[in-house]
Formats: sequence, C-alpha cells, structure tokens
Amino acid sequence: MRLRMVVEWSKGSPFRYAWKEGRLTLVAVDQPAPVNYGLIPGLINPADGEEVDAVYLGPPLPSGTQVEGEVVGMVWLADGDHKLILANHPEEALRDLGFLLSWFHSDRKPTFVGLEGAQTFLRELGLDP
Repeated sequence: MRLRMVVEWSKGSPFRYAWKEGRLTLVAVDQPAPVNYGLIPGLINPADGEEVDAVYLGPPLPSGTQVEGEVVGMVWLADGDHKLILANHPEEALRDLGFLLSWFHSDRKPTFVGLEGAQTFLRELGLDP
C-alpha cells in the first residue's frame, strides 16, 4: 500500500515544524532528525487525537514536501503513538532500522512491526490496505 505524507522535520535538520491547516509552523530547534519525519494528512490516531505520524526512509527531503511511499512497516510504541514507515526502496531503507528505533526513548518500548502489523493498524483506523 502506498501513502502520501507531509515532511515536517527533514532528515539531518534541527528545525522541527508542525503542519497545521495546510502550512508549516516552526515549533522547535532540536537535535537533527535521523529520518524525514511527518504525518499522514487526514488519518487520525485515536491514541493522541492527532494525525498519524510517519517517517520516510531515504534521502533528506525539505520540510513541507509531500512524498508518497510504500508502507513497509511501523514503529510500534507502548503509548499507541505508532509511526508508519514509508520508503520507495524498502530493501535498502530497512537497513537502518536499529538507528530509527534508538531515536525513541526506551520507556516507549520502540519495536519494529513489519508490513502485516502496519496493515492491521491501518485497518483499525478505517483504511483498507
């Protein structure tokens, strides 16, 4: 299944933006992001009432970019704020999974869940992968 996401925080950039009402707003200057981090517009995660978070594995993309990628899995988190993983070259992208998981605090128990787990999550949100 392919989904489109909006990049809020570009890989390698310390500038973290939030996508609100169709535009970016700077919310923080932080450590550089290890991945392109953003959201799936219009798809709400009941765990936090916000749009589902997503990461795009690949080269850096400017904040505000809309990119489409194949769902290859997700980062499962104990608090339910799971992160979908998108990529256009899954076999290459998944090599850096350990680095991605280490980005999340260990209290959240980050775990990689493959395509089937991501599809189950999407079904729970009302999508038919």
